[in-house]
Formats: sequence, C-alpha cells, structure tokens
Amino acid sequence: MPLADPTPARGLPGDPRAAGPSFGSQGFVRSGKVRDLFDVGDRLLLVASDRLSAFDVVLPTPIPDKGRVLTGLSRFWFSRTGDLIPNHLLGTSPAELPAGYTDAAGAAELKGRMMLCRRAKVLPVEIIVRGYVSGSGWKDYKRTGEICGIRLPEGLYESERLAEPIFTPSTKAEVGHDQNIGFDAMVGLVGPDSAERVRDVALRLYRRGAEIAEKAGILLADTKFEMGTALGDPGTRAFGGAEPRQHEPAAGELMLIDEVLTPDSSRFWDAAEYEPGRAQASFDKQFVRDWLEAQDWDKTYPGPALPADIVAGTRERYVAAFERITGAGFARYLEEDVIAS
Repeated sequence: MPLADPTPARGLPGDPRAAGPSFGSQGFVRSGKVRDLFDVGDRLLLVASDRLSAFDVVLPTPIPDKGRVLTGLSRFWFSRTGDLIPNHLLGTSPAELPAGYTDAAGAAELKGRMMLCRRAKVLPVEIIVRGYVSGSGWKDYKRTGEICGIRLPEGLYESERLAEPIFTPSTKAEVGHDQNIGFDAMVGLVGPDSAERVRDVALRLYRRGAEIAEKAGILLADTKFEMGTALGDPGTRAFGGAEPRQHEPAAGELMLIDEVLTPDSSRFWDAAEYEPGRAQASFDKQFVRDWLEAQDWDKTYPGPALPADIVAGTRERYVAAFERITGAGFARYLEEDVIAS
C-alpha cells in the first residue's frame, strides 16, 4: 500500500474498499486492500481493517478481529527488529491523536488496530524472502528449476527447506496480480545501492523472524516486507506522542513500513506437523486460499463470499499465530491494547 499516495480509494463497484473507513472519515486519504490511510498532521495513521485479500482480490467477507491480529503482530515485530532497520511506527494509542480527531466510538474502533506512522516514499517493489519451496515459488520451480531467476538444486520437494533463504522480489500491483521479477529488474527500479541494501536487510529480517517463530513452534516459510525512505523532519511533532526514539530515521533513510511478519504477509507452518513433499498445516490465509481453489472462480474480481466455517477457521488460525509468536493472550490484547500474557 503506497503510504504517501494521496489517490482516493479505488476499486470496482461493490469492492469493500469503496465503502471507506468504518470509524469516520476525518483526514481519510485512501483504502488499500487491507488498510485505510489517514492524514494526521505531519504523520500518517494506518488502520488495519478486517478485510481479506486472496490472489490479489479483496473478498467480500471480513474476518472478525483480523486487523487487530495484524497490528498486534506488527507491533511485536517492530520492537524486535529495530536494531536491524528503523521503522515507521510512532504510536499505537488513540490518545496520541490530535484533540478532537475522533470521538469515543471511533477511538474504540481504532484500539488495537491503529498505527501512527512516519511518512515514507514507498519502494515500488514487493520485498519477498523465501526459506522453503512453496506457493508460486514451487510452481515456478517445477516449471523451470528456478525461482525469480535463481537456479535451485534439482529434485527438491514441495515445502522443502532451502539451504539458505533467497531474496525474490516482485512487482507491486494496485489492481491485478503481482509478478515475480529478478534482482536485476529490481536494480532497474530502485538503483543498485538501494537494491543491495534492501536485499541485505530483508534476509537479516527473515532470519530473525524465522529464529523467533521456530522457538514458538512455527516455521516461517516465506514472507513479504514493505520498505520506504523516510520523509519529513524527524524532529518535528505536530502534536503530542512519545519522545523521539533511540534511532529516528533521517530523511531519505531506508525504513521498514506497513506490516511485518503477519499471517497476511507470511506463510506460517506448524513445525510439529511439518513434512516435505506436501502442503503444510498453516496459521495464515492459506486456509482460505485452499477453499477458494476448490471453488468455480477464476481468481478475478469479484471473489466469492466465505462461509461461516471458513471465516471461523481463518480467525482461529490468525489468533493462534498471534498467541504462539508473541506468547501473549489475544483476549487481553483486545481488552487492554497490550501485548502481554
């Protein structure tokens, strides 16, 4: 989602994004597939909705509390990766918004699903790291023996762990499907120095995430990051909020943005049930993808409505990912807006 893009909400008629935000419209800029974006002085407000996107199509059926899972997990990971790369997160409480920005009902809706953020110029690529052969990577490997131009050993099985994680960027499509690209193509989009820096940081982030997740019994098969360069004066604060962080990124400095290592942006597998050669039990939206694959649907807009059991099963998996990885209770997060057991 282009965090600095002022373009109004897009979408075909009936697209869930076209309805705009649920808590109010003050400062509303646009809706992405999952998040709503608001202009708040010299900051941006990101609000994670309960919308679900699969095969790059926003589905008509929301997943209750999904946005709070994404926000809570992102907060957890931002706090554990700040030594690798600065990030855009400045605040998470409705109390940190300007006086009069929202009413009590709006504040209740924002609790647990908002991030007050530094502005960024978003890199025009999806930053993907794979530690296992799965998803579109598995399909490419079966066809060519490669993933994004990277030649892999012969004879790998579906879901097999790679000797080393690989960096496999893709295009960023606002409408339609992203396309895998090679590193050289990324260099053409962002320049050689930026491409090298992004690849190095992305691989470090993946290794950190995989290490922490595996201790919680979850395998991080692959993940997608968003990065951008900081905009504005890091010392400027138009309204209250926290004191400056230990490392506030300077204007133009690369930083981690959007969401980090969530069930929307990652494949989380159950380590106890992991077995190469087949699809894996997961704590992400693969559960929905599998159901969609069995439907008479061509993976274009509009997507089919989800039945109640698929909605409940998806929520259960998202909450399990939150609780396993953070070690915190999701019920307490909903009640108190804290990540604690």
